[in-house]
Amino acid sequence: MGTRLPLVLRQLRRPPQPPGPPRRLRVPCRASSGGGGGGGGGREGLLGQRRPQDGQARSSCSPGGRTPAARDSIVRSHSEFKRSSKFIARKKPCLQAGSCNYPGDDNLMQEINQNLAEEAGLNITHICLPPDSSEAEIIDEILKINEDTRVHGLALQISENLFSNKVLNALKPEKDVDGVTDINLGKLVRGDAHECFVSPVAKAVIELLEKSGVNLDGKKILVVGAHGSLEAALQCLFQRKGSMTMSIQWKTRQLQSKLHEADIVVLGSPKPEEIPLTWIQPGTTVLNCSHDFLSGKVGCGSPRIHFGGLIEEDDVILLAAALRIQNMVSSGRRWLREQQHRRWRLHCLKLQPLSPVPSDIEISRGQTPKAVDVLAKEIGLLADEIEIYGKSKAKVRLSVLERLKDQADGKYVLVAGITPTPLGEGKSTVTIGLVQALTAHLNVNSFACLRQPSQGPTFGVKGGAAGGGYAQVIPMEEFNLHLTGDIHAITAANNLLAAAIDTRILHENTQTDKALYNRLVPLVNGVREFSEIQLARLKKLGINKTDPSTLTEEEVSKFARLDIDPSTITWQRVLDTNDRFLRKITIGQGNTEKGHYRQAQFDIAVASEIMAVLALTDSLADMKARLGRMVVASDKSGQPVTADDLGVTGALTVLMKDAIKPNLMQTLEGTPVFVHAGPFANIAHGNSSVLADKIALKLVGEEGFVVTEAGFGADIGMEKFFNIKCRASGLVPNVVVLVATVRALKMHGGGPSVTAGVPLKKEYTEENIQLVADGCCNLQKQIQITQLFGVPVVVALNVFKTDTRAEIDLVCELAKRAGAFDAVPCYHWSVGGKGSVDLARAVREAASKRSRFQFLYDVQVPIVDKIRTIAQAVYGAKDIELSPEAQAKIDRYTQQGFGNLPICMAKTHLSLSHQPDKKGVPRDFILPISDVRASIGAGFIYPLVGTMSTMPGLPTRPCFYDIDLDTETEQVKGLF
Repeated sequence: MGTRLPLVLRQLRRPPQPPGPPRRLRVPCRASSGGGGGGGGGREGLLGQRRPQDGQARSSCSPGGRTPAARDSIVRSHSEFKRSSKFIARKKPCLQAGSCNYPGDDNLMQEINQNLAEEAGLNITHICLPPDSSEAEIIDEILKINEDTRVHGLALQISENLFSNKVLNALKPEKDVDGVTDINLGKLVRGDAHECFVSPVAKAVIELLEKSGVNLDGKKILVVGAHGSLEAALQCLFQRKGSMTMSIQWKTRQLQSKLHEADIVVLGSPKPEEIPLTWIQPGTTVLNCSHDFLSGKVGCGSPRIHFGGLIEEDDVILLAAALRIQNMVSSGRRWLREQQHRRWRLHCLKLQPLSPVPSDIEISRGQTPKAVDVLAKEIGLLADEIEIYGKSKAKVRLSVLERLKDQADGKYVLVAGITPTPLGEGKSTVTIGLVQALTAHLNVNSFACLRQPSQGPTFGVKGGAAGGGYAQVIPMEEFNLHLTGDIHAITAANNLLAAAIDTRILHENTQTDKALYNRLVPLVNGVREFSEIQLARLKKLGINKTDPSTLTEEEVSKFARLDIDPSTITWQRVLDTNDRFLRKITIGQGNTEKGHYRQAQFDIAVASEIMAVLALTDSLADMKARLGRMVVASDKSGQPVTADDLGVTGALTVLMKDAIKPNLMQTLEGTPVFVHAGPFANIAHGNSSVLADKIALKLVGEEGFVVTEAGFGADIGMEKFFNIKCRASGLVPNVVVLVATVRALKMHGGGPSVTAGVPLKKEYTEENIQLVADGCCNLQKQIQITQLFGVPVVVALNVFKTDTRAEIDLVCELAKRAGAFDAVPCYHWSVGGKGSVDLARAVREAASKRSRFQFLYDVQVPIVDKIRTIAQAVYGAKDIELSPEAQAKIDRYTQQGFGNLPICMAKTHLSLSHQPDKKGVPRDFILPISDVRASIGAGFIYPLVGTMSTMPGLPTRPCFYDIDLDTETEQVKGLF
């Protein structure tokens, strides 16, 4: 490569032409390594070369004037950045470099930059702004490029009158490859040249002098006609070499005497006509950085003048171009290093806990969250990887996964629980407290991944679900309400599909084959053609035709009629409100529906299969494929009918295109949280999204932790997390945190019933060692369930103010006897992350042990056997009992080819058995399977255990009695 550059440059050299006045801002464009193999070449960026200040002008001296040392230096510099760029090529980042296209010889400079960049494996683009661009317009372009993460360097080439401090300092110092910003110049003057970019022209001057054999120590240097950053950089670099440096302008009266005294003269701008060349003493080393030295009137080899050496402007420009590209490479290397795992420079928010602990919403309002773009930057997200919604929440684009694909994953922690009371035992609170402890107090990168709460429970029984006390997600009202509209998108998509089903049945029942076909494939502007999804249906039917006019009558009928059997429709409409009167409805009673009515129902929105698809998908393409595979009914011959068959897949994907992006929020202590997806934990797998977990695992780095929560007890949420979510994601968990409370253990030990909204009995507010000891059987059983999967378990005892030391110590001791790696009392609710530091340390230690994770069953075994395995190994049942309807469904799904899917049991969360009132560890019971359904798009079969409702109802006194809005401050009241 070293031999090619001089040849390239010789080919590019041309006789000089008078420089024209700069009229345009030329912005070099992004360069992607490997000749465009980086992240999407071709995007514009700001780049140009600083012409007046850097003195990049052409000399009239002949090519023969270049010294061998100068040429060798250029070759050597090129070789160095070529070697450096190998690192860039491996990682394939996008860089940006370039120059302006000015009249005359500056086209040559553009060619030189292009060739140098090509040699380094970079692409550069030159962007020109209009000639009359204002300072504000130039700054606006610079600011845009500052935020373009694919751009790693900008070089400005604009007219001298636009080189204001505002323009120069608009440029980010880390992208200032010409060293013109105050920050880069300041670091150079301070002696921190290794931390900044230095003017490539100034560096080229020093290197060419040294390589030409000039000893700079003690020499008198005169810099003539330079100004701005070039003047400052030259003076600083010469002084570091021991030279005595003076800078002077052409119009200075002492110019002649100063030229006589100088050992070395550096010409920084064109010499005026009235200055005679004879003022430069024979024997003086002259280095030219100007465009028209001697104005083309006197040759460099004039017999009347004998310079000690003349280093031409071409040499300076060519070497400076190589050094500029080298700066680009250095900037790219620095950027890549920053993308690799590092400990976050996170500004954590301070807590000032009060006693007694205020309400959750008061605590939330008492903390001012960081701006979400600041949080995103702190955790390593780039500006173009987030979409901001308001001040405190943002969506994260999936492109971050591609950028960090080579990054090692962090540790993966699941928070599950014992069988809870109807009040819940604080899994979300423990999750938040744990990450606050890890990040804010132990300085470990950590991420919480939570489900988005449904508005049904929020306005029904449960209220807010953002954690609690001093361990919660903020702002809690935004977390608990619409967030970024994901659940609304799911509702819209779900109901569009439901409408498509009944509409198709109506039209098939009221039209002939021909009329139906003509409407499905209409003539538009004289052309009739199949849509993309219709072509896919033809292929599925084995019809290899693309011309609608060539189908036979039989093929037309086959294509146009889905022949849906209304009695087999499993797809229901959804609503994100608890409404018991929609559990069974009749649809189609209007006169326009011509008597085609049927019984149907509404489910809660989070029970939609589309929510489960969102939670389990790993890409937009995968989500589209899953949506298309969703089975909504069977036809009259028993074959499945899918969303693809209805032609609605593309529309569903459009409605879900934003919902697929995880939502970024923060805890009370300013640590990051992903809130994404909220599948029903009874009839779906009850875990947050695979995508949120995967992105978080990359962002925390190899030594970091991602803590995600499973719904309900370990027998439900954890079992589904392992057997369904881990199969879909391919991720292997390191630790399980099992949440327990003294309250729940007392209930399992025989304490009185616990009812939401009713004050607790004295058994729960006073010490009762015997009830705790008896109830620990449930905790021991849940530990054993965890051990079935080979993952170490740490018990987190969520402490309430009524718990006594004796009760706490007893639970921790019995948990460790049952096989827990450790058991730790947690106080995050009352003091924040500080109260869970012991839990965080225990989790770190457990995660350092080797996980022996294994699935509970092989998906290839028959459906019945998989159901039985879960019933016996997890719930402790003696056996299962299938209803005739359940057996018929199993036979149908097996015949349709769905028998190899994992199982998602839909059962009560209030007991290990199917009976909510059976506490502790029920034994020797028969688990009844009343029905079996399929979520083919999500990828699981879900048996219904006993009677399960997919639409909750409102209690006598719902939470909405306490929820209100202050119309003056617009603050939400009463959420929790």
